[in-house]
Parts: sequence; structure tokens; C-alpha cells
Amino acid sequence: MALIPTTILTGFLGAGKTTLLNRILQENHGFKIAVIENEFGQENIDNEILVQDSNEQIIEMNNGCICCTVRGDLIIALAKLIEQKNAGKIDFDHVIIETTGLANPGPVAQTFFVDEEVGTYYMLDAVVTVVDARHGMQQLDSNEEAQRQVGFADKLLLSKTDLVAPEDVATLRSRLTRMNPRAPVSTVDFGHIAIAEVLDLKGFNLNAKLDLDPEFLRAEEAAHGHDHDHDHEHCGESCHHEHHDHDGHHGEAHQNHHHAHHTDDIAAFVFKSTRPFNTGQLDEFLGGLVQVFGPRMLRYKGVLYMQNADRKVIFQGVHQIMGTDVGAKWADGELKESKIVFIGKNLPKDIFIQGLEHCLV
Repeated sequence: MALIPTTILTGFLGAGKTTLLNRILQENHGFKIAVIENEFGQENIDNEILVQDSNEQIIEMNNGCICCTVRGDLIIALAKLIEQKNAGKIDFDHVIIETTGLANPGPVAQTFFVDEEVGTYYMLDAVVTVVDARHGMQQLDSNEEAQRQVGFADKLLLSKTDLVAPEDVATLRSRLTRMNPRAPVSTVDFGHIAIAEVLDLKGFNLNAKLDLDPEFLRAEEAAHGHDHDHDHEHCGESCHHEHHDHDGHHGEAHQNHHHAHHTDDIAAFVFKSTRPFNTGQLDEFLGGLVQVFGPRMLRYKGVLYMQNADRKVIFQGVHQIMGTDVGAKWADGELKESKIVFIGKNLPKDIFIQGLEHCLV
């Protein structure tokens, strides 16, 4: 049986997740989507808005979609959905998990890699984060969870842009790009957006292209000698908690005069080199990075140029969980170049960059 692609939909309180979900549940888009409201045991305040009958756990909508309200374990909920699907009681070909507005999407994403049964039936497609254009800057300034949600995203959806001046929208977009250069930004208007902007994004597909915002890359190159990274060699107690996911920008973020006062804990930076890596040295160094800084590494992904290899090596990770795969052959005339993006909380950029450089042949 083909794996069922699953989208994690997140966003801070009031961003518009429920409005978007209502449209998905009611429109005739041809998909059979199971929506899981994952409230992590809290009282589900959105339940009456999304589903009128709050006594039932699984409710089928008139367009073939399903809404499943979960107040307990997400793993159990996913198992129950598969059980009912296999029994012919319900049918769905996609899953959307809506997290509570205060949630960190990291542990939800990790579920797909650490639980064997979940991995047998489901495939994590992408993390989609809705950002409120009107309150986004303030929320990013004052709430670490809002930063984590942005840093973890494979796709960012800007809501309520009609309530904000165009220059303020542009400023917010710029900040989001600095925090997460691998997540394209789209606008969602009262929940109206093409379903292709939400589903089948392949954000967690190892062999999917590593897209980085070109403006971010230019800013990185311009700011090459002016980084203000925080060197935390010891991550203390947080090293024992995989639930500390954060994403922001240091260094190049400070080069933009519009945002000199926004020092996001969640930061992104890129390593690039046209020299090949020594396989053994790189494996050892990456393993050490993940062991020491894993709790603060939200997302990382790279295309690697390895010594004596005619194929690309693709790798990506979530916290301490890292996977690799052999990619396509280097094409004739193609520039052989390693390119890696790291997104995390207060990561010591210099340690990462210098360590990677020492692994080059």
C-alpha cells in the first residue's frame, strides 16, 4: 500500500488555521482528506467552529473529507484512522494534522520517524505554517513558539495581508526569509488558496530539490565577514529535551537595516563549497554535531559533493534524527558543489562552518 502523505498545519493563535481548514473540509477539490485536530490533551476550543457535533470523534464531511478530533496521543489517532480505512469504514488519501496554536511542530514531525507503525502507513509530506501578517512581527518578537513554527516550516502562508500596509507585509516577508530561507511564502486570503499550495509539497522528500531563497543567499554572501553568532558550546539541560525546536537568523539578519532590532533566536545559515568532502571525516563530524546541538537544530538539509563519488548525496534531519540517500548523478558540465542549510536556535555558526571546512579534501 502506498504511504499516505501527511501535512502538519501549524501557526500561532489567531493566524487563520481553522479558517483554512474549514475551506479544505468543505470545498470540492477531489481529495479525500482526513483532518486531525491535535490539541495535545487540552480542551479543543476550535471544535465547535470546525465540527458541529463535538460528541463524535470521526465525522465525515459532504465532500468526502473526514474530521477527527484528538485530545490524546497522535500515534493512537493515526492508528485508528488506518484501522477504519482498512476495514472499509472510511476512506482518505491525505492527512492534515492541525496543531494547537501554542504547539511546537517538532515533536509531531518526529513521530513519523520514531514510531514504526506510523512509518509503515504514513509519510510526512511537509510542515505548513500560517503567519498572521497583522500580528506576526509582534508574535515573533515575544513568542518563541511562533519562531519555532516559522523555522520548522516547509511552506509559509501569510494571512490577513489586506489589513496591513504593503511595505509592512514586505518587511515581514523579509524577516521570515531570513529565519527560514528554504520555505517559500504564499498569501492566503480568508482561507482561499489552491490546494496544491498545501498538499503534496514534498518538503520532507530527501531527493526533492533544495530550494533556498536567492535573496537570502545574496545576503549571506554580502555579510560573509560580519556574523554575530552566539557560540554556545554547551547546550545544558536543553540537550536532554528533543522538544526544543527553534528557528531564526543571526549574522546576515543584522545586515538588513529594517530589522536591526529583531534578533530572532531561530537562525538560518548556509555552507557551500566546490571542494569534495572526505566521507569518513564528514560522517564523524555530522554525528558529533547532531549529538551536541541536535535539540537546537530544527531543520537541516544538504546536497553533498563527496570524494570519488559520481552521485550526489542528499541528507536532512530533524533534531537528532538524520537521514541520507544517494541522489542523482552529477550531470556533465554541472558545477559539483555541496550546499547545506542549517536552521536552529542560537547555533554557533563558526563551529559548524569551520568544522565542515576541515572535512573537505
